Amino acid sequence: MLKIGISACFFHADPQRPIFKGMTLQYIEQNVAHWLMQRDVLALMVPSPEGSTRRPGSRATMEAYAEELDGLVLMGGADVCPATYGETALRPEWNGDRIRDDYEIALLDAFVSRRKPVLGVCRGAQVINVARGGTLYQDLATQAPFALNHRNWTIYEDNCHATSFVPGTGLARLYPRVTLVKTNSIHHQAIRELGRDLVVEAWSVPDRIAEAIRWNGPSYLFGVQWHPEFHDPADPSLLDDTPILDDFLAAAVQHKSAAFAL
Repeated sequence: MLKIGISACFFHADPQRPIFKGMTLQYIEQNVAHWLMQRDVLALMVPSPEGSTRRPGSRATMEAYAEELDGLVLMGGADVCPATYGETALRPEWNGDRIRDDYEIALLDAFVSRRKPVLGVCRGAQVINVARGGTLYQDLATQAPFALNHRNWTIYEDNCHATSFVPGTGLARLYPRVTLVKTNSIHHQAIRELGRDLVVEAWSVPDRIAEAIRWNGPSYLFGVQWHPEFHDPADPSLLDDTPILDDFLAAAVQHKSAAFAL
């Protein structure tokens, strides 16, 4: 059985919160785990090993998690902090989560250095881009007024648009004879300048916001801007994301088999 790590979201200490007052919470959204677990997968959240004022940091490291696990999913959540890609937040509410950025980039690097597969979802795709030296639109409505409304709080995961696959890419090969699909959209930040050795494999239509990116490096590093875990498998109008899941897991199996053969 494959062991796939899922990066944690953070609720940072908040003295006004009625439960776990003043404590930092780390968590995952259950649909991410369930999306992975539809296959022969043991899904495990990877907590940050960094310590706090109450407890020292763990002796476990990002490298130790990367050594033990077969692959990594960087899940969605808070904005990426503009400082992580060398900018200042245009508004305080877009300042994101620098602590989570540093944690996830270190985790990403640990897996990539071992050539273990990494899949980024929404924020996770943005983290991949920033980790490779790219930048983001801090807010599409402000910096890209030509863009569609990519986040609608009222309908949330039901906000959708058309997405076009780039012919000849790895993503297009997973969906033969398919060029245009329907995906959900729950983000106000997006990829602006593409990171080193990354290629765009899908664009939103008609505004051409990057919807899928892949690394041209020696291991599997792929990100999608939509949320495959939120797609209703009973709705035939939405993209069936199981080929993406199976491709990611196949990369994990291949690496695991190669390591076992050594």
